[in-house]
Amino acid sequence: MSGRVRSRMLGCLALTLSLPAFSGPMGFKDSWMAMGDFRPNWQEAFTNYALTPRDAIGASTLYMRSDDESKSRQLVDATYTRLVKRWNLPDAQANIWFLGGLGNVTGNDFSGSKAMASPGIQVDYETTRVYVSATTRLYRADGINHDYASARLGFSFYEVDYDEIQPWLIVEARRMNGLSDKTEVTPMLRLIHNRYFVELGVNNSSQARINFMYIF
Repeated sequence: MSGRVRSRMLGCLALTLSLPAFSGPMGFKDSWMAMGDFRPNWQEAFTNYALTPRDAIGASTLYMRSDDESKSRQLVDATYTRLVKRWNLPDAQANIWFLGGLGNVTGNDFSGSKAMASPGIQVDYETTRVYVSATTRLYRADGINHDYASARLGFSFYEVDYDEIQPWLIVEARRMNGLSDKTEVTPMLRLIHNRYFVELGVNNSSQARINFMYIF
């Protein structure tokens, strides 16, 4: 076996083993993860620290706005992420994640702040060429229900070595209570490298969107 072939095989193996860095909401033990999701009606940023291979704690800030721009929310909370179950398959990986948050929310249609809880579940499946995920999350406070559900489907254009950038096409469909009465659909170009990805797209309301993730 030539050195180049061996290197490529090892690179693909490393890429498969590192899939949580691409799709999961936390990194490897003792790592920090920073993520952001930005568009006009949804602006979220969070960071967490992986205490164990399965548990991470962190903090997030989230701005939500209704489609007609009449209602807005600002949430700041502490977060907990748990890898509930993982299946390591020959050429793929599947995961179930618990996502939780507890903090205070303010809004332009009520005074003061309210305690808000935001538990959720993410299920994902990924190979080096295909990615599928579904997420549901509750955003609940006294008199407020902004639960949402989303689904993603994506594929890579071609395989790469571990140290190369890989382009993907990702399409997300998303719906949220209380702030929108329509389903948001966003096709995005995702660029993945060893410890980061960047996503760029435009949704079906002609709004630009940028997402990023970095593990350090």
